[in-house]
Amino acid sequence: MKVIDFGQTNSILNQYISEIRNVEVQNDRLRFRRNIERIGEIMAYEMSKEFKYSVKNIQTPLGIAPVSTPDNNLVISTILRAGLPFHQGFLSYFDGAENAFVSAYRKYKDTLKFDIHIEYIASPRIDDKTLIITDPMLATGGSMELSYQAMLTKGHPAEIHVASIIASQKAIDHIKNVFPVVLSSGNTRQPFGALPLIRKSTNILILFRDWVMQAILLMAKKNKRLEILSILLR
Repeated sequence: MKVIDFGQTNSILNQYISEIRNVEVQNDRLRFRRNIERIGEIMAYEMSKEFKYSVKNIQTPLGIAPVSTPDNNLVISTILRAGLPFHQGFLSYFDGAENAFVSAYRKYKDTLKFDIHIEYIASPRIDDKTLIITDPMLATGGSMELSYQAMLTKGHPAEIHVASIIASQKAIDHIKNVFPVVLSSGNTRQPFGALPLIRKSTNILILFRDWVMQAILLMAKKNKRLEILSILLR
């Protein structure tokens, strides 16, 4: 399993992330959504480097030109509703991809304790396709895990890519433990039971980590509900 942390290098992504976290700028809802889309677009470009390519002969006005283009059949999945701008960023680059949507919500037991429930799923078959799961924020990884299990009712993907803008180390570790991975020996760990072999390891793309858990601890001290994704719903 490969974890790609864009927060380790300087790029224009830093500008977009600074604006969605800036208390003065983030209130501009249009700019906030557009920055989320921009981050999705850049992540989609980086993710495309991991795809399988083959050379095709393209007819140009001057003759035949060989061009390497991706062969992956893509399905982009997101968790409603917070992930929609992020999803749109990926779809802008992978315009031939199919779409899948998972509706998940939190059922609170008290101020800080809650269960995550999957309400419904709308998805094409994902057998032997490349599944991209986008979620702008990974706090615990619980919603991502349940969404993945829900997607498995639609088939078994050939490979998986997970993309998140901000993630806690706890969530990253959780995803690494529950998602199928290809070991160096070629054997695939299958944490959910009878899963097929995943031909490529799960890739996790993130932009910043650790900030999420800091927010959770801060909100817990203030005895507030953990509505850490509420700003994305604006």
